[in-house]
Amino acid sequence: MPNPHRTEPPPDLATVWLRVFLEVARHESFTVAAHTLGWTQSAVSRQISSLEGALGGAPLFDRLPRGVRLTEAGRVLVPYAQTVTGALHAAARELAALRELAGGRLRFGAFPTADAALVPHALGVFRARHPGVRVSREEGLTPSLLDRLTEGRLDLAVVSTTGGAPLSAYELRHLLDESLYVAVPAGHPLVAEGGGPVRLGRLADADWISGSARAEGTLLDAALRQGFRPRIAHVVGEWTAKQGYVAAGLGVTLVPALAAGSVRPDVVLLPVLDERAPARAVYAATPRGRSPSPAVEAFVGALREAAGRIPRTSLPMA
Repeated sequence: MPNPHRTEPPPDLATVWLRVFLEVARHESFTVAAHTLGWTQSAVSRQISSLEGALGGAPLFDRLPRGVRLTEAGRVLVPYAQTVTGALHAAARELAALRELAGGRLRFGAFPTADAALVPHALGVFRARHPGVRVSREEGLTPSLLDRLTEGRLDLAVVSTTGGAPLSAYELRHLLDESLYVAVPAGHPLVAEGGGPVRLGRLADADWISGSARAEGTLLDAALRQGFRPRIAHVVGEWTAKQGYVAAGLGVTLVPALAAGSVRPDVVLLPVLDERAPARAVYAATPRGRSPSPAVEAFVGALREAAGRIPRTSLPMA
């Protein structure tokens, strides 16, 4: 005796059968449906027979002297066939939109300094070229952005080597090697010397303004490389606030090239001379082993265009 609680598996249907079925139902004719599809009448008949067999053998059409007419089974099947074929057409349209960057989404994150110049320019270029892509953005430090990538909550992250975050588990697209500047008050003696590249060792006795109370894992790693531990007098997180402290003569601070685009007139940026290594490298990171979407590839291109506009070695004096 059949088990009334048993769930029967769905029939194994070819979508082409449903397409042919709907054409025959629309025209009430195998001949007209065959002409519309560009097939022979016998091929259409075989497809309908295969569909009927897969659905248990009940006829879907009554064969009349002139044309065909849906049976009760055929009338039941029509809305389901329309739903299946409609869903497949919708999927095909959405996939085409992804390929052509006319739709889809891009979820990316960036560390705060990248938001000063790199990300806004790249995002402006991307939106102008691909207005149909839905874009969402997050800001965070590199370690948290990498965690979001791993969790699948971001498609791409703009990250840096500051702090030594482990990057080996990610696909990295190099954007730039970022130069470093030291911000000093406009009346600082180093400015009077001509404002050329300076070794940080000359500022070993200065008070420093930093985003962290520890030098390790910050831009002040550059001072450690030059053989001294900077005296951090003020912990200030935001770049414009740091400039205010510098302008007031409360200390000096390091500024990466990404944040050097707008400088107060009472603050001067001096290039840092550090032959051992660039201050940091900046990458577009994606999860390793996952295929990047066309939107991700396009945004990486926009980021690289923006990176080409970032100053590398020198800035005009304030």
